Amino acid sequence: MISYIKGKLVEKNPAYVIIETAGGIGFYINISLATYSQLKDDEEITLLTYYIIKEDAQILYGFMNEEERELFKLLLSVNGIGPNTARLILSSMSVGEVLNAIATEDVRAIQSIKGIGAKTAQRVIIELKDKTKKANWSAESKISVSYNNNKYEALSALLALGFPKTGAEAVLDKIIKAEGLNLSVEDMIKKALKLL
Repeated sequence: MISYIKGKLVEKNPAYVIIETAGGIGFYINISLATYSQLKDDEEITLLTYYIIKEDAQILYGFMNEEERELFKLLLSVNGIGPNTARLILSSMSVGEVLNAIATEDVRAIQSIKGIGAKTAQRVIIELKDKTKKANWSAESKISVSYNNNKYEALSALLALGFPKTGAEAVLDKIIKAEGLNLSVEDMIKKALKLL
């Protein structure tokens, strides 16, 4: 098992990175949008990895933190969810948002991800509810339920209006830091529209 890769960031793309290690080997590592948005343009980076071996391929998935990797592994344990679907989930929602959707049994939130139907969303909730309770998530991932739902709904509205996800999410985070957690969805959207 390859636990992490540390090296020079040669290429950065929303779907993958190429990291050249000290031995001159370039590793192609699939990443989520969440990891991509956290990557700096530093030359030297370290990514936690998950290594999958198939009959016809050997694939590396990379993560900025342990929580994202742990949630990726939990998602893979759900029947019907493969690595690409798990990566899509982590690209569409933050770790905290996925945990919140599972904890509140919000089938609609999980089903809103492209390619996930009602049955798969229900399976994710049923199979992971107990597992996510037992895991040790950081305080950042255990954000209050109302904050997650309000932010998620505001983000969905901004995306529907045509704003890019990374920009809209950054603006919403900035608003929440400045204003606190008690904002309504409407207030978040109004303030975000002024900043976008």
